[in-house]
Amino acid sequence: MVAPLLLPVLAVLAAILGSCVGSFLNVVTWRLPREESVVLPSSHCPRCGTTLNWFENIPVLSWLLLMGRCRHCKTGISPRYPLVELLTAGLWVAAVVAQPSGMGAEAPPLQLLFAGWLLLSWLIPLTLIDLDRLWLPESLCRIGLLLGLVCTMVLGFQQGVPIGRELLLHHLLAAALGLLGFEAVSGLAEKAMGRPALGLGDAKLAAMLGAWLGLTGLGLTVMLAVVGGAVVGVVGRVSGRLGRFDPLPFGPFLTTAAAAVWLLGNAFWLRLL
Repeated sequence: MVAPLLLPVLAVLAAILGSCVGSFLNVVTWRLPREESVVLPSSHCPRCGTTLNWFENIPVLSWLLLMGRCRHCKTGISPRYPLVELLTAGLWVAAVVAQPSGMGAEAPPLQLLFAGWLLLSWLIPLTLIDLDRLWLPESLCRIGLLLGLVCTMVLGFQQGVPIGRELLLHHLLAAALGLLGFEAVSGLAEKAMGRPALGLGDAKLAAMLGAWLGLTGLGLTVMLAVVGGAVVGVVGRVSGRLGRFDPLPFGPFLTTAAAAVWLLGNAFWLRLL
C-alpha cells in the first residue's frame, strides 16, 4: 500500500497523467481499427485534416474552451473524447488506493501502482474498439498478455524466488485456461445453436486477463462479466433496444469486471459473492 503522506500527491499526479494518457488512448481507439500509425501524423482534425496546436490538445480543457468544435472547420467533436480522458484520469486515481491481489501480498507498492496504471489503460481501447467494431484487436491482446507475464515476474520475484515461481505458474495456467475455456464454450455453443456464442477475440482477451489477474482473479472476472452481460441483455431485450439476434459484445463486460477485480481485490469480491 502507498504511504498515506504520498496519497494526495500521487492522486493529483495520477489525475494529470491519466488524462494525458486518455487523450492518447482516444488516438489509439480511432486509428488502430483503421490500420493507421498511432504516432504519426500528429493529432489533427479527422474532418479538415488541420494539425492541432498544443493548446487544442489539452485534455478535457481544450474541448470545453472550444465548445466541442474544431477551431478550424467548426465540425463538432464528440464528447466521448473528454469522457475517455476523465475516465482514464479517474481510473489512475483509483489505482492509487487500489488493493489488487493478483501480484502477491507483498508486491512493491509503487511498482504495483505502475502495473495497475498500465493494465487499466490497456483495457480502455479494448473496450471502446469492441463497442465500436465488435472486434478485439489481437495485437493488443497479445502484447497485453506478455506485459502481464512480465509484470508478474518482476513483482513476483521481488517477493522471493518461491513466490515468483508460484505466481508465474498460476498466471500462465490462468492465461491458458482463459484461452482454451472460452474457445471450448464458443465451439460448444456453435454446435448447439449453429453460431458461436463468443468471438475468438474474447478468448484472447481472457488469456490476457489471466496473465494479469491469476486463476482466482480470472474466475471472479468471468463471473462478474457473465452477471453483467446477463443483466444488460435482459434489460435490452425487455426494453426493445436489443433484438433476439442482435450482437452484444462481451469484451466490455470482461474488461470492466477485470478493472473492478484489480481495484477492489479478490477478497472483496469473494466476500460479496
